Amino acid sequence: MAAISSRYARAFADVVMERKLDAGRVRSELRSLTEVVLQNSELRRVWEAPALPAAQKRAVLDALAKRAGVSPMVRNFLAVLIDHERIPLLEQIVGQVETELDRRLNLAQAEVTSARELHPEEKRVLEAEVERLTGKKVRARYHRDPGLLGGAVIKVGSTIYDGSVLGQLNKIREHLVESGS
Repeated sequence: MAAISSRYARAFADVVMERKLDAGRVRSELRSLTEVVLQNSELRRVWEAPALPAAQKRAVLDALAKRAGVSPMVRNFLAVLIDHERIPLLEQIVGQVETELDRRLNLAQAEVTSARELHPEEKRVLEAEVERLTGKKVRARYHRDPGLLGGAVIKVGSTIYDGSVLGQLNKIREHLVESGS
């Protein structure tokens, strides 16, 4: 299934790049529609029902796209997924689209977890440092975890930068255990 998801994602990313669409808007619209589909089991059943004609399914999509203000390209992409009975893979395909767009735009997705809410200037400095480390433009998502005590943990892809107080305490503990103290 990963190959199928990847094929659809690459094809749609080609469209986004060739037509110079706003990748951020495309990403946002795809995420919003995916949430609607995931939260609405009736909608999923309609779009996944093999007995219903594709025209009826697209009519439901058109109504939803109009109400949500979705761009024609995103609407058309969902229509393709509906027509090819790929709605069960929607979440996976959208994730692949985001990954593919990030790769093509030289963007790195950073998940930042901090003990407290960060101020805009702190976020700017942190993102600039991650950009320096990765050599890529960074798009960060921020989360709070008071259990960190202080500092932040930053995850970029499979790399984790642990600058949290809890992480530093754990490193000290490991060092003490290794040295036999």
